Amino acid sequence: MSQREAAGKLGIDHTTMVALVDALEGKKLIERRRSPPDRRKNIVRLTPAGRERLRDAEFARQEMERRFLAPPSGPDAGCLVHALRSLLGADRTSRRSTS
Repeated sequence: MSQREAAGKLGIDHTTMVALVDALEGKKLIERRRSPPDRRKNIVRLTPAGRERLRDAEFARQEMERRFLAPPSGPDAGCLVHALRSLLGADRTSRRSTS
């Protein structure tokens, strides 16, 4: 993917993308190559170290998601239920006062 295409997909401006690519390239996580058919374009690719870092990041994301979505147990479950009921009660009270 070209640097410009990546910036468009990420929704960031060209200047920010250049700085981001420079930083990642400095860490040897990506490499920038000229596009053979269009020498004005830079093609950005993950290096082996970049692919490894991406795998590690995905594993960490999945683990945090699992922990976040895991149901609480024991006293934590009671606290969560109490807090949710309080929020529900507060929502019902505010609806009645605005009706």
